[in-house]
Amino acid sequence: MVKFSKELEAQLIPEWKEAFVNYKQLKKHIKRIKLSRIQKHQQPPPCGGGSSAADFGRSIFDSFRFVANKFCFTSDNNKQDLIQVRRKTMEDGEEEVYETELAQLFSEEDEVHVFFASLDEELNKVNQFYKKQEIEFLERGEMLNKQLQIMLDLNQLLIEKRCKNPSPKAFNAGIFPHSPTRNSYFSKSVGESDNESNSEISQTEEVMTTLERNGVNFVKSATRMKTKKGKAKMAIRIDIPATTPSRSITAVTSMLWEDLVNSPIKEGSGGGGEFINKRKIQYAEKMIRSAFVELYKGLGLLKTYSSLNMVAFSKILKKFDKVSCQQTSTNYLKEVKRSHFVSSDKVVRLMDEVESIFTKHFANNDRKKAMKFLRPQQQKASHMVTFLVGLCTGSFVSLFCIYAILAHLCGIFSPSTETTYMDSVYPVFSVFALFSLHLFMYGCNLYMWKGTRINHNFIFEFSQSTALKHRDAFLMCTIFMTTVVGAMVIHLVLRAAAFSPNQFDAIPGILLLSFIALLICPFDFFYRPTRFCFLRVLRNIACSPFYKVLLVDFFMADQLTSQIPLLRHLETTSCHIFARIFRTHRPESCHSGRLYVELTYIVSFMPYYWRALQCTRRWFDDGDVNHLLNMGKYVSAMVAAGARVTYSRQDNHLWFAMVLVTSVVATLYQLYWDFVKDWGLLNPNSKNPWLRDDLILKNKTIYYISMALNVVLRVAWVETIMHLRVGPIQTRLLDFLLASLEVIRRGHWNFYRLENEHLNNVGHFRAVKAVPLPFRELDSDS
Repeated sequence: MVKFSKELEAQLIPEWKEAFVNYKQLKKHIKRIKLSRIQKHQQPPPCGGGSSAADFGRSIFDSFRFVANKFCFTSDNNKQDLIQVRRKTMEDGEEEVYETELAQLFSEEDEVHVFFASLDEELNKVNQFYKKQEIEFLERGEMLNKQLQIMLDLNQLLIEKRCKNPSPKAFNAGIFPHSPTRNSYFSKSVGESDNESNSEISQTEEVMTTLERNGVNFVKSATRMKTKKGKAKMAIRIDIPATTPSRSITAVTSMLWEDLVNSPIKEGSGGGGEFINKRKIQYAEKMIRSAFVELYKGLGLLKTYSSLNMVAFSKILKKFDKVSCQQTSTNYLKEVKRSHFVSSDKVVRLMDEVESIFTKHFANNDRKKAMKFLRPQQQKASHMVTFLVGLCTGSFVSLFCIYAILAHLCGIFSPSTETTYMDSVYPVFSVFALFSLHLFMYGCNLYMWKGTRINHNFIFEFSQSTALKHRDAFLMCTIFMTTVVGAMVIHLVLRAAAFSPNQFDAIPGILLLSFIALLICPFDFFYRPTRFCFLRVLRNIACSPFYKVLLVDFFMADQLTSQIPLLRHLETTSCHIFARIFRTHRPESCHSGRLYVELTYIVSFMPYYWRALQCTRRWFDDGDVNHLLNMGKYVSAMVAAGARVTYSRQDNHLWFAMVLVTSVVATLYQLYWDFVKDWGLLNPNSKNPWLRDDLILKNKTIYYISMALNVVLRVAWVETIMHLRVGPIQTRLLDFLLASLEVIRRGHWNFYRLENEHLNNVGHFRAVKAVPLPFRELDSDS
C-alpha cells in the first residue's frame, strides 16, 4: 500500500508545492510526540509513588483505561474538550486565523503544543492561499464574461445593420447566421480576402450611427491618429448609458472601438457599407476561447488543491489520535471542514458556468466537443511504443555491426582510400546521426523532467494531449538511426557489387529528400502535431525579430547554436545534390572555392545571429537590459566562430592569437551566463554553498559535477586550433566526435535550464498560462 506522503507528492501541483500542507513536517512532529511518550513511560515513578495524567499506562488501572478509550466508554464531549480551536479575525477584518488551545491533559507536553501550532500555521497558510487564488480566478472569470459580452453585442448590432441592407457577397461568405441565436463571430467560414477601404472615417461614423440607435453614446477624441498609409484615423471611446438594453454593450464602461475597426476590409460594394477587420475578430475569438480554457484549468487545479489538503489534514489528525490514544481529531476536523478552502463553493459554481458558456458559444451546444477543449485527455502510454523502441534499437545495433564489417572489408577508413566517400556520403549520414543524438538527449530530458516533476509542457506551452513523451522521442531516434544505418549498408553493398557511382551515390540524397518530405507531410501520422510545431518554431526563428519570442522559440534557437556542424554538413549535402541534379557546378567546388568559404561563414553565424535578434526583440518588448547583455554573449560567439573559420584557412600566428583571445572571452561569457543566468547557480548567499536555495535534485554533488562537466565541454574548441597531424578521415571522425560532445553538453544544459525556469514559476505560483485579452479597458484619466 502506497503511503499517503508519497501519494500526496505525486498528485500535488508542482507550482503550488510550497502552498500545500507540509505533511512530512507534521509527521515529524507526531514522531517526536511518540518518542516523548515512550521516554516518559520508561522513566521510574516519582519518589512519592504517585502518577500523573501524563504518565499514561503507569498504574494498575492502565488496562481499564485502555479498554475505556478503545471502546469509547468515556463521553465524546470530554474527548472534544481536550482541544479548543478558536477562529480570530485580524485587525484588517478580512483574514481569519486559527489558534488551538489545549486542555490540561496536553498542557504539559511541549511536543503537542508544537504540533498544534504547526497545524494551525498550515491551516492558515492553506486558507489564505486558497482565498487569494479564488479571488484572482473570480476576477478573471468576470473579465472574460465582459470580453465575451462585447463580442456578442457588437456582433448582434452588426447583424441587425446588415439585415437592413443585405449584401450578396456577405451571404455567399457565410457571414449571416442560419438562426437568430447563432453567433457569427465563432463561425469558421468567414472570408478573409476583401479589398481595403478608402474612406475609413466615414465608415467608422456609420458604425457609430448604428450603435447610437441602440443606446450607445460616443465621445470623440479631439486628436486624430494616422494609419500606416498616412490617412487620418479617429480613436473613439464607447460610454455605456445608465440604463442599458439587454443587447447593448454592458460589459465595460469604456473600450477602444479602433481595435475592431482597424485596417478595414470591405464587405460589399453596395448596401450598408459596414467595414470590419475579420482577422482581428477571429484572433479575438481565439484569445477569448484560450482564456476560458486556461481559466477552467486553473479552477480544476484549485479544486484539486482543496481536496488534497482536506485529505492531508484528516490523515495527520488520525495519526495524532493513534499516538495520543485520544479521540481529539473530531473537534479540529470540524473546524477544517468549516474553513474557507473546504466550505466555499464559488470555484465549483464558476466551473459549471464556464462549462455552460464554453459549450454554448464555442462548441455549438455540443458538450462532448466542449469537454475535448476543457478536459483534454492525455494519450495513454502504449506498450507497442516500448516494443518498437526495443525492436528498432536491436535492428540498429545489428545493422551497425554489419556496416562496420563491410566498411573494414571495403577499406573505407584506410588512409589510401580516395576521399570521395567522406566528401559526398559522410556529410549526409552525419546530419542524421547528430539529429538522432539530439533527439535521444531530448528523450533523456523528457524522462528526467517527468521524474523530477518539472512541468515542461506548461513551460513550453505544449498541449497535454499531443505533447511528445520520452518513449516517443526514443522511438523517433531509433527509427531514424535504423533507417540511416540500413541505407549506409545498402550503399556499401552496391559499392562492393561494382555498380555505377551515379546509382549508389544517389542514396544519401534520396534519404535526405525523404526525410524532408516526411517532415512537411500534411497527413496525420508519425507525430504530425510535433512535426508542425517544429516547423512553426523554425519559421519563428528564421524570421526573427518579426515574431514575438516565446520560451520555446529561444530554447530551440539555443539548440541550433549547438548544431552548427550539422548545418555545415547540410550545406555540403545540398551543394552535392544541386551539382548532381541540376548540373550547375562540379561537386569538387562544394569543398573549396570562394562561394564555399562565404557559405561557411554564413552558416557558422546564422544560429548566433538569430539568437541575437531574438534578444533584441525581447528587449524591445520587455525593456529588460539583461536581454541586451545576453545578445552580447551571442555577438562574442559570432566573432569567435568567424575567427576559427578564418584560422582554419590562414594558419599563422596573428590569427592564432585572434582565435585564442576571442574564444576565451566568448567562453568565459558563456560560462557566466550558463551558471548564473540560465541555471541560477553560483549564489554566494545561498544556504547551499555556491548553488541556489531551491534544488530539485537531492544530491548537491550532482550540481558541482555538472558545472565542472559544462566547463570541460565548453572548452572543446581548443582541439580546433591545435591542428593535430592526422589523416583526413581521422580528422572527419574527430570533428564528428567533438560535434557529438557539444550535442551532449546541450542536452545536459537543457535539464538545468528548465529546472531554473520551473523554480521561477514555483516561486510565483504560476500554474496556468495568462492569456492576453483582445479588448482593452480605458481608465477615467484616459
